[in-house]
Amino acid sequence: MNAIDYIRLEMSMCKGWIGGLMDDIQDSPLTLPTPNGGNHPLWIVGHLAYSEANILNVYILGKDNPLAEWKDILGIGSQPANDPSVYPHFSELRATLEQVRSDTLAYLDTITDADLDKPSHAPEDRKDYFGTIGQCLAVMSIHMGFHGGQIADARRAAGRNILMA
Repeated sequence: MNAIDYIRLEMSMCKGWIGGLMDDIQDSPLTLPTPNGGNHPLWIVGHLAYSEANILNVYILGKDNPLAEWKDILGIGSQPANDPSVYPHFSELRATLEQVRSDTLAYLDTITDADLDKPSHAPEDRKDYFGTIGQCLAVMSIHMGFHGGQIADARRAAGRNILMA
């Protein structure tokens, strides 16, 4: 297995795992993962879509983020709002995330393992984590898995049974 195949497998598996969690919590998208707050699923799904579109389009491809209008409500540093009208509907955010991940997987079909070491278009202050195309792709997988754990916690806070044991 080469590195591109590994990245593709990891991204596909993570998408499938978090997809099941999203399907199960879509009727309670504002559920907080802890009694002390945290990121609710509605914000997480949109944040994942916005962030991956930003990494792919801006940092890797050197283009504009097609979801730039979501920056203030879903970008880095944004805080989850308890008002659902602040966000697009859960189903729109979910469909957008699916499309963005599909775009990322399609991008993998256009590169080789050697391309993973090429420099990204990330700003200088983000180069430690996003300095190469490979680093950008690694962060995408880690990021989705991290926030998937928060959705799993929100499900449990909502009284849902464990999906996978």
